Amino acid sequence: MPPPDPGPEAARHDAAGAEILRPHPTRDTFDAAMRQLKDEVVRMGSHVEEAIRAALDALARRDAEAALGVIRADLRINEAQRRIAELVIRTIAMQQPVARDLRYLLTLDHVAYELERMGDHAAGVAKQARSLAPEPSLPRLDDLESIGALVAQQVHDILRALIDVDQAAAREVAARDDEIDHRHRRLLDDLMALMRADPGNVEPGAHVVFAAMALERVGDRVTNVAEDVVFLATGQVEDLNP
Repeated sequence: MPPPDPGPEAARHDAAGAEILRPHPTRDTFDAAMRQLKDEVVRMGSHVEEAIRAALDALARRDAEAALGVIRADLRINEAQRRIAELVIRTIAMQQPVARDLRYLLTLDHVAYELERMGDHAAGVAKQARSLAPEPSLPRLDDLESIGALVAQQVHDILRALIDVDQAAAREVAARDDEIDHRHRRLLDDLMALMRADPGNVEPGAHVVFAAMALERVGDRVTNVAEDVVFLATGQVEDLNP
């Protein structure tokens, strides 16, 4: 007669009674959730970069319909941020991560928040583009476009640094914010001079000012993400824009 089945509990110990260590059954699930979260954040960042470029293009062409498309697309970015926040909460609740894993989860949640704010600023540029659609020409448009190109490239490059957890690249991207700030201040000074010299420049000039301010704020948000990348890599909190 065969011996009785010892059952699953007994199978966890060897003949001497020592516990047999087995792979944690939820680690694969946790790793899958982490990959999904990272993919969601990177995809969200790509949408933000696209929104910035599309808003600038709509402004340059004075295309009110294209600008409206950017504003509507911001809802998709907002939804992505909510989805990421829910995934982070669910993963923490179910997996109870600690140390580096917890740091990674919370940091990606903060990156998603920063990206959502960048999306809002891109929509802000698009709103100015809609207001400027009837204008035949815009003061200092070339300068605004050059700032926008720098900012969009910043977003692209900080996403790559995030994917690679490359703190050196993140620091380099953050350092570019000084050039953006310099160009922004110079553009504002030029626009103020133009508006003082010709009242006809006041209304279009004010919209260009607001668009420039929105782009400058995207640059500040990129620096925040760069600090997140440094934190991921080192565990240290650093101010990259003192």
